[in-house]
Amino acid sequence: MNMNNVGFVESKPSAIPGQNAVRSGTGGDQADFQTLLQQRATGLNFSKHAAKRMNERGIPVDNQLMSDLEHAVEGARKKGARDVAVIGRQGVFIVNVPNNTVVTTMSQSDMRERVFTNIDSAVLM
Repeated sequence: MNMNNVGFVESKPSAIPGQNAVRSGTGGDQADFQTLLQQRATGLNFSKHAAKRMNERGIPVDNQLMSDLEHAVEGARKKGARDVAVIGRQGVFIVNVPNNTVVTTMSQSDMRERVFTNIDSAVLM
């Protein structure tokens, strides 16, 4: 639909399982909180800063790297980590564990003589 040159997107049911779940007594429009929480907890996000650094430093992201990062972050989460440096052959990824967000990254060549601050854990992958 287009009104006064402003585009609107019509609401359609989501293809994500549980996305359209409704609890009884919530008014019908609210999705199940547990479902939303689980969807938010899966997968890593990249901050704008981290995405820019990855692009500048030529760090390629493929499915294997994402899987390795997610596994490393999940292991750190189980140990109670909040801010972790995930160190691998592609570089270092600083991840805020509670938010599932990569906040910055650097390549192997950038790691020489670098100091990491404000982390409480490190994971080698």
